[in-house]
Amino acid sequence: MAIYVTGDVHGRAEYGSSRFAFKNWPLGRTLTRDDVVIVAGDFGFVWDGSNAEKYWLDWLESKPWTTCFVDGNHENHHALAELPVREWNGGLVHEARPHVLHLMRGEVYDIAGTTVLTMGGAASNDRQYRREGRNWWPEEMPSVEEMGHCRASLDRVGWKVDYVVTHEAPADLAEQLCREREREYLDDRLQRFLGELDGRLGCRAWFFGHYHGDEWRDARHRLIYRDIVPVEDTAPASRNLLEAL
Repeated sequence: MAIYVTGDVHGRAEYGSSRFAFKNWPLGRTLTRDDVVIVAGDFGFVWDGSNAEKYWLDWLESKPWTTCFVDGNHENHHALAELPVREWNGGLVHEARPHVLHLMRGEVYDIAGTTVLTMGGAASNDRQYRREGRNWWPEEMPSVEEMGHCRASLDRVGWKVDYVVTHEAPADLAEQLCREREREYLDDRLQRFLGELDGRLGCRAWFFGHYHGDEWRDARHRLIYRDIVPVEDTAPASRNLLEAL
């Protein structure tokens, strides 16, 4: 069993599904249903119920692994909320297909002994170009209740997990990334909430998307986009420390 993480795929808008084609990711041929690939937000394939959408969800279902995703800001959050809910590896998921699963906000999953905290959502920096109910939904931002549920989930595991997967970054990192990209830093409640979590919880690594880059920001935080990496992949500084030991 292995767990992999990748970043925003943006549904049909960016043809992100091609990332998972065997010609682009030959390792995928070797995986099984016990292996999990997690998309760190902006999945975008649960959108309008069109035949094209159904085709791509069926295409993902046909892959030998299990595809999971946290939600980003560029999702149809109303469509996600209408999907059936079931339990999977100790947490709740929305089922788009039997092996295409939305990892819900504030859940902790135990995947064959590896614990993963998920927290979707982010504020759209292109809100002014979008229309509510058509390509933007206010539910892109987690509610106070969802944040409370996340804290309660962490209380149950003693504020220790193996890995964290979110779409947005904790506040300090979000501010740095916005500055580097000449983007307005919103200092919103989700960024601050993730900053709170980052200061309290213990984890091996934290993966996040949203900022369209592939790099370790430090020894703990991995910005992920087009790369598909195993969760046990570690930052260079961490590898050097392990080698020294």
